[in-house]
Amino acid sequence: MTDYTWETASPEETIALARKIGARLRPGDILAYRGDLGAGKTTFTRGIALGMGLDDLVTSPTFALVNAYGDPPRLIHFDMYRIDGAEELETTGWYDYPQQDCVFAVEWSENIADALPPETIVLTLTRTGDDERRITLKGDARFADIGT
Repeated sequence: MTDYTWETASPEETIALARKIGARLRPGDILAYRGDLGAGKTTFTRGIALGMGLDDLVTSPTFALVNAYGDPPRLIHFDMYRIDGAEELETTGWYDYPQQDCVFAVEWSENIADALPPETIVLTLTRTGDDERRITLKGDARFADIGT
């Protein structure tokens, strides 16, 4: 796995970058998001959905724990903020979706790190200003030539 880093200057640029990444995702991929509150994880997921060809309104899964997009569900967006480890995954709907048929986008993934497979794509979003973000992706070569 290789690290790729991009800088964005607005939510629109963040969505545009995520859209390019989303277009390269495959069923079975897991995106493990890391970043503080307000880092742009849900905004990034909006771009992922667009890149996957989904026009659903993407919202934060904070209260629902999981939102599913597409028909059949193709993008499953989890919030693991209140989850304290893999033993609590049953309460989130993690096992309700056929992972091999979907892309999982997981906010607060560090809370379930022991449940994530080694090939998980790790995305770290860091606020560098009001609207500016540094986005680092740890993944394979299919993301190498993506620019902002």
